[in-house]
Amino acid sequence: MKFAYRFSNLLGAVYRQGNLSFSKDGNSVISPVGNRVSVFDLKNNTSETLPISTTKNISCVGLSPDGNLAIIVDEDGAALLVSLITRAILHHFHFHKPVSSIRFSPDGRKFVVTKDNVALMYHAPGKQREFNAFVLDKSYYGPYDETTCIDWTDDSKCFAVGSKDMSTWVFGAERWANLIYYSLGGHKDVIVGCFFEKDSLDLYTVSQDGTLCVWESDTEPDGLVLTKKSKPKAPSPTEEDDEDTEEERTEGQEGEVIRGKAEAPKDKQTKNVRFKQRSKHFFNKERDFNNLTAAAYHKPTHILVTGFASGIFHLHELPEFNLIHSLSISDQRISSVSINSTGDWIGFGCSGMGQLLVWEWQSESYVFKQQGHFNNMASLAYSPDGQYVATGGDDGKVKVWNTNSGLCFVTFTEHTSSITNVTFTSSGFVIVSASLDGTVRAFDLHRYRNFRTFTSPRPAQFSSLAVDASGELVSAGAQDSFEIFLWSMQTGRLLEVLGGHEGPVSCLCFSPVQSILASASWDRTIRLWDMLNSWQVKETLSLTSDALSVTYRPDGQELAVATLNSEIIFWNPQTATQTGSISGRHDLEMGRKETDKITAKHSAKGKSFTSLCYSADGESILAGGQSKFVCIYNIREQMLMKKFEISCNLSFDAMEEFLDRRKMTEFGSLALVDEGAGDGDGVNISLPGVRRGDMSSRHFKPEIRVTSLRFSPTGRSWAATTTEGLLIYSLDSTLVFDPYDLDLDVTPASIHKQLQLKDWTSAIVLAFRLNEKALKQEVLESVPHDQIQVVCSTLPDIYVEKLLGFVAACLEKTAHLQFYMTWAQSLLMLHGQKLKNRSGAILPTLQALQKSIQRHFDDLSKLCDFNKYNIRYAVALSKQRGMKRAAEDEGGEEEEEEEDEELSEEMSEASIDGADMIL
Repeated sequence: MKFAYRFSNLLGAVYRQGNLSFSKDGNSVISPVGNRVSVFDLKNNTSETLPISTTKNISCVGLSPDGNLAIIVDEDGAALLVSLITRAILHHFHFHKPVSSIRFSPDGRKFVVTKDNVALMYHAPGKQREFNAFVLDKSYYGPYDETTCIDWTDDSKCFAVGSKDMSTWVFGAERWANLIYYSLGGHKDVIVGCFFEKDSLDLYTVSQDGTLCVWESDTEPDGLVLTKKSKPKAPSPTEEDDEDTEEERTEGQEGEVIRGKAEAPKDKQTKNVRFKQRSKHFFNKERDFNNLTAAAYHKPTHILVTGFASGIFHLHELPEFNLIHSLSISDQRISSVSINSTGDWIGFGCSGMGQLLVWEWQSESYVFKQQGHFNNMASLAYSPDGQYVATGGDDGKVKVWNTNSGLCFVTFTEHTSSITNVTFTSSGFVIVSASLDGTVRAFDLHRYRNFRTFTSPRPAQFSSLAVDASGELVSAGAQDSFEIFLWSMQTGRLLEVLGGHEGPVSCLCFSPVQSILASASWDRTIRLWDMLNSWQVKETLSLTSDALSVTYRPDGQELAVATLNSEIIFWNPQTATQTGSISGRHDLEMGRKETDKITAKHSAKGKSFTSLCYSADGESILAGGQSKFVCIYNIREQMLMKKFEISCNLSFDAMEEFLDRRKMTEFGSLALVDEGAGDGDGVNISLPGVRRGDMSSRHFKPEIRVTSLRFSPTGRSWAATTTEGLLIYSLDSTLVFDPYDLDLDVTPASIHKQLQLKDWTSAIVLAFRLNEKALKQEVLESVPHDQIQVVCSTLPDIYVEKLLGFVAACLEKTAHLQFYMTWAQSLLMLHGQKLKNRSGAILPTLQALQKSIQRHFDDLSKLCDFNKYNIRYAVALSKQRGMKRAAEDEGGEEEEEEEDEELSEEMSEASIDGADMIL
């Protein structure tokens, strides 16, 4: 159970590239984030990352009309068929070439994929279990350049495909006699979007230079005539199409091939469908820098949304092209636009800044506004109750995330350079951050402001940070002057400058139980500074290599140090003696970068762990560094227990141990060849020595690495800041069957028998020995409310902690608040003294309990306040009405009204008292 952690959520990034999609009900946004997919629930304000991942960054996502299936395609053309209900992968498929767009037909029976200059129509996977879920129906050739966009008619009879050759092609999904294909021109730039009008063949096309063409058809959709069943002989493929046909044959697919020409097909028997250009409109070119990047159209409301490279978007009503409004939402290009089913909400994705916005255009307000760190994350910290995570990035921003919702609720932008470290104070309401801009800042989570700024006498770049257990002392280490600075949190004054290190201070850590500061440096020493004895050096621990990270065990009785030679060394801080060491060189398993001249095996000799973190119980330690693996070690046995692969995304550099020999030529690796300079990308070569991105190159592959690791104080999850984002791994209790003190008599039948006999204590003990969650919950909820205190008093001591942990876990999601609160209160009141003696071991359980109670308190307090104010308003209203009636009526009626008023006052006071009691 201790190591049954699995990936649960991705924070710190909300959008990278690809197309945004709304769910069928329009209340959720589906956003591709790297090689994963996140679903943002706009009604409940929560986020969830699907437990699937592709081998490269996702380029497009297609949703079925019923919202149950999604086809996810990555940059190489590898596709996954995913069920959005079970969150499971149903089928793998490979298109062999990059796919630009994918779209299901409105009836859900077909879907079209565009790659290169061809549109492929497949039969949509059905509800039956099929050997091959993707069956090719037809291949449509016509455009001479890459295809860019797709749109279907409402009756699924035809679809349109836009291309980079400035043409738009209309194809029939069936063999219509009067419409096989039709080519539309009229543009002078790449087609960004093509959209059919509702229940019509009329078409709108939008190009990159800001031009809108309105096309009118002379035939209604009902006027399409189906041709006879004689299957036409496909023309012989040309030489340039041989590759495509070979690939299709290798997939075992057979489909009809339709080849369009630049002129309409000639047919003497039936009158062919004709299109004519009804009007042509132009967007404001000067203001929008002549570059339209994304477009979406909502057919029922006739609303066209266009996004531009300058971050501006326009809303127009078609076909009159009336401007409703325009707004600037970013200073980067808008990469994707999507409209929900009702037409009220518009989703925007900006890949340059990692922004995801949902705009309600009628009220002109934001429904959802999130932005991740648009550069690398450098550090993270959990709040003491585990509810919040603070992250600092190279973009100079400090963001605070709610672990329950997965969303960022406050961003601090006061720093002007990269953040190197963040931490919470013991109260949980103050975040302290260190930066390379020469300041350490303290932020208040009550008022969301920067209330303290600590600086050094001479400018220094702070690379490490620590706050003591009381929250009064703030220390930061400089990487250029080799000094440690101490400030007072209350006054903001500099207390002392600690000198003595002969190299940059890489890490600082305060003891959780004593006023002792441990500092790690590149001078191969760990120094322990006594804060109570004039900040003198208490001990100096000598190492065999440069120290990169240092951390205390939660009980303060052990110190772990990561060194440059890939070792983790454990010390007793009381006696200054070494208690053990772990060599992790072979566990890192470095990958080889595309620009490396040496193999991964040799480059791993210079790599090491850069971040360490103890588990909440102090029995194991997490270690991560310049690798895609996070290792968890058992300290007592000094052995590797498990390795977590944080990413399988080959879009990152240094992911594979060996370079792909198929890309190697006599001139070097093909991966380093500049292919896409015209599209705004560029060469993949970064400047020598650059680690965190290269501002000189237009495009670079980020290197996979783990910059920071933290265990949640509740012990049920841990987090890692990586190149991919902030990854949360949670304890999954359903993965492992882990009985405790199992015997032949411990069976579900014997547990149910004890319940029938109403022997509650025996039933609880047997259920915890079998250790099945559903059975434990059933037994616990079978106990009568008035018997809880009696059962708790007779429970054996060894099961008290287990029951308290289970109550804390159930309390997080249950609706039976009072029932489980009674269990928690009875356990703590009756066994409080015994639990206090084991406070170190039981601390994670208590913090998990506190987190659950605090969350319910926050939710209920808002509801009770709302009800309380409503009741007061109703009472005041009834008094006013009573006074009016009293003025109008006379005699005995006045006495009856007074009695009614007194009765209403008594009822309102009782309800207010009830609300206060809940609070």
